[in-house]
Amino acid sequence: MPDLTRERRIAGPVAGVDEAGRGPLAGPVLAAALVFRDAKLPRTLEGLIDDSKKLSAAARARAFDEIRAQKLVGTLDFAIAAASVAEIDARNILAATHLAMTRALARLRVRPAHALIDGNRAPKGLALAHTCVVGGDARSLSIAAASICAKVVRDRIMARLDARYPHYGWASNKGYGAKAHIESLVVHGPSPHHRLSFAPLAQGRLSL
Repeated sequence: MPDLTRERRIAGPVAGVDEAGRGPLAGPVLAAALVFRDAKLPRTLEGLIDDSKKLSAAARARAFDEIRAQKLVGTLDFAIAAASVAEIDARNILAATHLAMTRALARLRVRPAHALIDGNRAPKGLALAHTCVVGGDARSLSIAAASICAKVVRDRIMARLDARYPHYGWASNKGYGAKAHIESLVVHGPSPHHRLSFAPLAQGRLSL
């Protein structure tokens, strides 16, 4: 289970940073940055925070609601930012992900002294002391909480886009390359929210 061991070793506010949506064929990539004030987990969040991939959609939504409530009372701060499909196609997905991370950190009201970044690479030129933590959402509570925020908000974005582009099943597949999604791409072609730089779109290999 993730904990606050890493955060408590560092002087000053520590932001956990994670992303959601690197792999899908459609939709933006999102990043979240989250700071627990004084490196303390609010009591109401105990037992709610884990790697977002290990939680059900309902559990993530419950945790996110409580994270938002705790932001209002000042026990934590978080911010979410995106990189668009156009930025993904122009820059590549890694650079776009790092752009979203940098934007999320810049939007925090609490200025972090250090960032714990999920993965093995940090945004290039990040003007903030930082540590990369491989598998961070399973090791750091601030990264895990950030992963929940990014995942919940991105899933909601894809559900809203599904209402405008119902052919692709984004409410359920969230833009990933599920069979029904690929089949719909063959029939209807890509939408403005598809990542044209991603295979199989970039390679012209769409077929039933």
